[in-house]
Amino acid sequence: MAFVIFLGILGLLLLIPAVYGVTIYNGLVSLRNNIDRAWSNIDVLLKQRFDELPKLIKVCEGYMQHEQKTLEAVIKARSMVQGARGPQEKLEAQNLLTDTLKSLFMVVERYPELKADTLFRSLGSRISEIEDQIADRREFFNDSVNLYNIRIEQFPDVIIARGFNFARRSLWKIDPAHRQDVEVIFQHT
Repeated sequence: MAFVIFLGILGLLLLIPAVYGVTIYNGLVSLRNNIDRAWSNIDVLLKQRFDELPKLIKVCEGYMQHEQKTLEAVIKARSMVQGARGPQEKLEAQNLLTDTLKSLFMVVERYPELKADTLFRSLGSRISEIEDQIADRREFFNDSVNLYNIRIEQFPDVIIARGFNFARRSLWKIDPAHRQDVEVIFQHT
């Protein structure tokens, strides 16, 4: 009888850490999948912005003959997004595209007839709306990454994380050069 009780206690002592380990593992998997979902949600918006840009550029070209550099910068940034490989390169390309769009909208201020164009206003509003949504989702993405990174470094989660190769994820950061104000030079025509 004592042997059966001993085996029962031993089994319980082995079962508790196993259940705890499974719980930790499942929590880490959930966090990792939340990061992937958050990135996918950002990706949807980035694709929408990417698809809207040719329309916006086409409208601007008719009005902005003297602003070829600005338009070319947007087109170049868009093609860099298309050719980006790997998460870090994609982040950098998206950040560059965001900056060139800011430059474009600043230059547009010099063209009252363009600002009055119905199609331009519609496209500009749509892209601005998408930019706001991207910013919100970047914040959620970074929150998810931060929570995940904390969990995989805390004890006892670190034991499970290392055992199952849960690797750190990178926060969405912008290049320090992209934090500077864009210089706008007004040309008199």
